[in-house]
Amino acid sequence: MIRRYMRPAMGKIWDEGNKFRIWLDIELLACEAQAELGRIPREAVEVIRARARFDVARIEEIERVVKHDVIAFLTNVGEHVGPESRFIHLGMTSSDILDTCLSVQMKQSGELLMDGLKKLRDVLARRAKEHKRTIMVGRTHGIHAEPTTMGLKFALWYEEAKRNIRRLEGAIERISVGQISGAVGTYEHLSPSVEEFVCARLGLEPAPVSTQIIQRDRHAEYMSVLALIGGSLEKIATEIRHLQRTEVLEAEEYFSEGQKGSSSMPHKRNPITCERIAGLARLLRGNALAAMENVALWHERDISHSSVERVVVPDSCIVLDYILHLAIDVVDRLILYPQNMLKNLELTHGLIFSQSVLLALTQKGMNREDAYRLVQGLAMETWHARCDFRELLKRDPEVTSVLSGGEIDALFDLERSIANIDHIFTRVGLN
Repeated sequence: MIRRYMRPAMGKIWDEGNKFRIWLDIELLACEAQAELGRIPREAVEVIRARARFDVARIEEIERVVKHDVIAFLTNVGEHVGPESRFIHLGMTSSDILDTCLSVQMKQSGELLMDGLKKLRDVLARRAKEHKRTIMVGRTHGIHAEPTTMGLKFALWYEEAKRNIRRLEGAIERISVGQISGAVGTYEHLSPSVEEFVCARLGLEPAPVSTQIIQRDRHAEYMSVLALIGGSLEKIATEIRHLQRTEVLEAEEYFSEGQKGSSSMPHKRNPITCERIAGLARLLRGNALAAMENVALWHERDISHSSVERVVVPDSCIVLDYILHLAIDVVDRLILYPQNMLKNLELTHGLIFSQSVLLALTQKGMNREDAYRLVQGLAMETWHARCDFRELLKRDPEVTSVLSGGEIDALFDLERSIANIDHIFTRVGLN
């Protein structure tokens, strides 16, 4: 089912044909390195290079009998190469191919995901600047708190995207290692120079030390970073879903011509893309946990990690690639309703300025406990009577004994609430 989310570029990386092409590249490079050492005749390498090929269907046919994918692959390649195939895989073990190939695929996938992540960062930057001063109410616990701007929401997500870029850079670096070190990582039947030669040409670094496998903390870190990026996308999607609620309607997913929201209710415009992002992000977290379970293996290697990785690694790369581009599209075409933002801002009749009043009273010398009691009492009266908080303040003798009408009015100035927006934007690099 995950394959339905596969975009062409990412799908190509995890295609069986691409996997076998990388396997063949590894084997051919190893043969060249062995020839440099004089362990394989150069004429044999020329024959191997000229004849080596594979057929996916034939490999699968052989595997059904031998129950071993690498042997099936080598058998099929040998059918094409002929007698010189005896020099292929010399001194190597299956994981030398499997793990080095997996690193290449994860590196390729990570670089593709990086492109998407940078596009998301850029569209978030554009929307942040566009709505830098689009005032709306800030909410804590889902309840109106104090004014903020829509631009600050975008800026917050932009800064998180930058952190995710740095995380992914580190994960790609640490997964970009290969190994050609033999059955238990001791190079007993190989020279370390073979590993260095192969890795250099694949754009990898040799793992400083390995057993029969590359150690799985690298893979667990990579998968955890994918899950973290998915969590950031879910965070954006969840906020948009809240803002699209009928009672709020400050933002809305783009609804294309001809799109339908419900089989029974023609009026529906649902945040289905954000819901899809939120749902699929859960898969990434589950897969990351499975990758962590793979870190501890028996002795120099067991095979318990292999079956898990064949599912979770490609699936996570495919899913994140998919929802990353969904998120880019959602943010890019997100419809915003500034008038609704201002309307919602007034729902509490000015209570969002209660802290400004509290601080003004204390700055004029009133005891904080007394000031809090006074402001809270008037706030509760405003809440229950649905009257204007500012007017209540102006009619209250305790308040007016400390603050003038002009001073009270100044506390309700929205521009005062967002006076430091430029400072924040400068700090995150958006000015």
